[in-house]
Amino acid sequence: MLTKLRTAAFSALIGLGAIAAVPAAAQAEGLYLNYGSGYGGSGFGVQVGDYGRHHYRPDRRHFRACTPQRAANKAERYGVRRARVIDVDRRTITVAGHKWGERVRMTFGRSANCPIVRW
Repeated sequence: MLTKLRTAAFSALIGLGAIAAVPAAAQAEGLYLNYGSGYGGSGFGVQVGDYGRHHYRPDRRHFRACTPQRAANKAERYGVRRARVIDVDRRTITVAGHKWGERVRMTFGRSANCPIVRW
């Protein structure tokens, strides 16, 4: 009985020391303590911080992939006037337009940031 009480007191002392070590800015956002079973086992957990909607970052691969509109915008930023999408493939997007009075075609990859494959 005495050893359990000592163990509990020692654990509480360690826990309070850990909470005191957390910076004041992090304490202002939130502190969550968890004791009990979770995801197939029992345990103890401390989570510091506010994980509200402004911290949520969805899987960026779906949002960064090159689209025909992004490819046309990038071609215009490179100086191609009246840029229009003429071909969309599984791996490439081809944009045509005019630069310095001549017709030009730019081919972009479908991966993030629309890399230029051919100009």
